[in-house]
Amino acid sequence: MTDQPPITDSDNGTDDDLAYVDAVDELEAILAELEGDEVDIDVLGARVRRAAALIRLCRDRVATARMDVEQVVAELDQDGNDSP
Repeated sequence: MTDQPPITDSDNGTDDDLAYVDAVDELEAILAELEGDEVDIDVLGARVRRAAALIRLCRDRVATARMDVEQVVAELDQDGNDSP
């Protein structure tokens, strides 16, 4: 296969700068590759490990966003309660 998405090393810290949408795009590319008729067995394990790393990254980003939203809502509620 020639059109394989790059495998990056999630342990080297570069994923910290990876945007959520880019992680999802890469996951979709890996999924499309794995669903294809000609999965290269030599890269299968690496693709699955990369997908797992991207899923963890996305879950962390969603959790962080959820906490940020909850904090903002709590602050707005507090501001509303402080008003006369």
